[in-house]
Amino acid sequence: MDLVKRGDFAERYGPWAVVAGGSEGLGAAFAEALAARGINLVLLARRELPLAAMASRLADRHHVEVRTLSCDLAAPDLVHQIDGVTARLDVGLVIASAADARVARFVEVELENKLHALDVNCRAPLVLAHLFVPKLRRRGKGGFIVMSSLAGLYGGPFVATYAATKAFGCVLAESLAGELGPDGVDVMACVAGPTRTPTFEKNSPNAMGPMMPERVVDETLAALGRTPRLVPGLANRAVSRLIALLPRRWVIPMVAAQTRKFL
Repeated sequence: MDLVKRGDFAERYGPWAVVAGGSEGLGAAFAEALAARGINLVLLARRELPLAAMASRLADRHHVEVRTLSCDLAAPDLVHQIDGVTARLDVGLVIASAADARVARFVEVELENKLHALDVNCRAPLVLAHLFVPKLRRRGKGGFIVMSSLAGLYGGPFVATYAATKAFGCVLAESLAGELGPDGVDVMACVAGPTRTPTFEKNSPNAMGPMMPERVVDETLAALGRTPRLVPGLANRAVSRLIALLPRRWVIPMVAAQTRKFL
């Protein structure tokens, strides 16, 4: 990115960005891309050591300020933890990228695990929106990105909880986009397909053709302010359009057959 575009992006979405899930995968790729655009960062994730390593690397490479908060994004007091480290910062962009995902039969997953996924995938983006949307609205500019998934567009056998929670995130973002657009705040759902992240590798090690996180991030940031929903990747967009046309009674068995391979 040239200096003019870098400056324009930082002017609209800086000087600070909050990235939930910023220690690895798509969150780390977002953090790298934003630091390269000159935006200071607050990274949220559970594991303290990877967070510290990421913060040090980004600060050294891009000469930005990076703060971290080691926290469980399912924590009941999450809003107070985040507010404690961001209250005095001028946050212009928030990215809800963290996800709890597993491929398993619904009956084999403990209720505690299902509820943790619900908290991380639904409650955490809602907390972030509750905390930052009023501030972004007062600023009259900024952005909010919720990472969703193609799995949220249809019934997802063997990823039932994950698929349902990702549907929530997509609709939340699109709803906020319609509400906050007139206030100058850009909100978008990134409906990602298979992406080469640690979570994806753990659940689907033999899957073919996942996108690289950097490409997903580049397309997402380029589309921010232009659409309330983005499906990164030509192949993924084709799949999403096909899914929208086919009867659900066809789609769900097709998805089940593909997902069963990863059990």
